[in-house]
Amino acid sequence: MTSMHISERGLIQKISNLIPPTDSEQLVKGIGDDCGVFSSGSGSDELWLITTDTLIESVHFDLSWHPPELVGRKSASVNISDIAAMGGTPKFALLSIALPPSTTESLFDRFMAGFLEVLSSHNVFLIGGDTVKSRHDIAVTVTIVGQAKEGRILYRRGAKVNDLVWVSGLLGDAAAGLELCRRGESGCRESFKQLIKAHLDPEAQIDLGLVLAECGRVNAMMDLSDGLATDLAHLCKESGVGAEIDASGLPVSKELIKAASRLNCSILDWTLMGGEDYHLIFTTGSDAQKTLPRMIQEKTGKEIHCVGRIIDRHGIYLNRDGRITEITFQGYDHFA
Repeated sequence: MTSMHISERGLIQKISNLIPPTDSEQLVKGIGDDCGVFSSGSGSDELWLITTDTLIESVHFDLSWHPPELVGRKSASVNISDIAAMGGTPKFALLSIALPPSTTESLFDRFMAGFLEVLSSHNVFLIGGDTVKSRHDIAVTVTIVGQAKEGRILYRRGAKVNDLVWVSGLLGDAAAGLELCRRGESGCRESFKQLIKAHLDPEAQIDLGLVLAECGRVNAMMDLSDGLATDLAHLCKESGVGAEIDASGLPVSKELIKAASRLNCSILDWTLMGGEDYHLIFTTGSDAQKTLPRMIQEKTGKEIHCVGRIIDRHGIYLNRDGRITEITFQGYDHFA
């Protein structure tokens, strides 16, 4: 029997093709966005958002450098980030965890402390889940249920030609932090603490997502989990458009530049393809270029960055000093 060779998006498409059409009036959005969206059927303008994600030991985290309490925090944050990407508010959580026999009570307690700390900070309540034994590695699956008003939910569809493309933070820090940890450089925590934190302990942008959903200026949005090259490609595919990214406009930190020099790594690879930044990527009309950054700064204290524009051509392209290169879906892929 031959093994399966398929990309992550190919696998998702295969699953989607197996699902029969539904005439359910309660389902608003199924596969293809950061969350599933459905109504209670009661006539309320509040819709429910639901998302789930799995973190596997030795794939998403390595306990030799990733403290259990930060694994717990990350498990919660990366799921809550999907609610932020829709402009929603997280409400409830389910936790399913598989633990090998070697797991100590201390490790589990530290994981739960970090997990519950993040839930508490967002007023999210843990309402159930499952616990099972695994043979070797820890596996954590989290489901988050949230809410948003019907007219304010932001989907991946909706980007328009000539829209501006924005990101809500510095790119590549998490990828750089991961590489530092992999190479045993995590001891240089003072020099690279921002990068290492970005990998070990990302933060969901719930407050910013709510502001963007309420401002009426955003046409499409999602979060950055697999790298700009892949996540923007997903957004553009859903919107039926393409995008051109300006390499000179990609926001990077001084720490990342320093780490790239130290490790002899490509800054562009980290910023475009690294993944796990968990910032928001969104599009607006060009008239928002001057007013939106100031409004976001005033309301959230955060800085947003314009990195490109939506074009009438399929695919994602990088403009580097006038040289155009296609980078569509060149970010992280579990099955690559």
